[in-house]
Amino acid sequence: MRKLTNILVTGGAGFIGSNFIRYLLNDAGFRGKIVNVDALTYAGNPENLADVDSAHGGKRYFFEKADVCDFEAMERVFGTHGIDTVIHFAAESHVDRSIFGPRDFIQTNIIGTFNLLEAARERWQGRDDVLFHHISTDEVYGSLGDTGFFYETTPYDPRSPYSASKASSDHLVMAYHHTYRVPVTMSNCSNNYGPYQFPEKLIPLMIQNIREEKPLPVYGDGKNIRDWLYVDDHNSAIWAIVNRGKNGATYNIGGENEWENIRLVHVLCEKMAAALGKEKDHYKKLITHVKDRPGHDRRYAINCDRIKSELGWRQAYDFDRGLDATIRWYLNNQAWADRVRSGEYRTWIEKNYGER
Repeated sequence: MRKLTNILVTGGAGFIGSNFIRYLLNDAGFRGKIVNVDALTYAGNPENLADVDSAHGGKRYFFEKADVCDFEAMERVFGTHGIDTVIHFAAESHVDRSIFGPRDFIQTNIIGTFNLLEAARERWQGRDDVLFHHISTDEVYGSLGDTGFFYETTPYDPRSPYSASKASSDHLVMAYHHTYRVPVTMSNCSNNYGPYQFPEKLIPLMIQNIREEKPLPVYGDGKNIRDWLYVDDHNSAIWAIVNRGKNGATYNIGGENEWENIRLVHVLCEKMAAALGKEKDHYKKLITHVKDRPGHDRRYAINCDRIKSELGWRQAYDFDRGLDATIRWYLNNQAWADRVRSGEYRTWIEKNYGER
């Protein structure tokens, strides 16, 4: 029986991690302690959880500014807080950044994961009431053709420094399970979207550029296909796995919601036009095709049969509802988006938490 009493969430100040912490406190029925470890790199923002800190800080929620690459810091966190569950989100995740600067991806995604596994192995010493859950990506599987899906048994074929670093960390997690009997589960998810996403990613970038009538950059012919998953659905899936998933098992989490990038941008233009009182096609003139990204995978699509049949999970959001909720959140939180894009929030972090 898993304890699930003192949960360590790594990367909890980022997009998915902050939404997951809020999900634990508000929707999951979790009554234990949450420890958020985040190095506060460019995409980590404590403002994402200001309301949580105000309501629960020092009681059920604890923030530790620390880097998963710092082994001594991870040992201290495990010991101080009696960690019995790890939900490992912390990662460098933007493919474009990995192409132009892969070093950080190797360091954080591989060495950081290794440090956490070592800290867990040393602290837990063969316990079976603990769990290390590792968050991975569908990008480790490579690129699909026009048909077919990624399954948990699909061979790995990473094509970018980002996906290669995630594939490496996935193999480390499973090696620690088989070699040292560390209890683990793992999930490979498709493209997430929703509130608090750093506006370098496709959907928030387009929303912000549409709002300011800036060019909407689309790689190549725009026909690359992604499977889109609303962040709340991702978090409910993770919680199902953490509670009921089989030890040593991998579960694919997808939206079963494939869209060509160019079609998605057209829909965003139309929805934003409706929200801002413009003609339906007003913003489509901003679409600008740019040189394709090196090694750009053509199509991702996830099969979710395992998590549905074994754990009874289902998506709660269709794409129309999810996009509407996302657009509404960004339009209602422009001050947050402007601070993030301008870098002003870094001044606040440095003042309250010191230099990175």
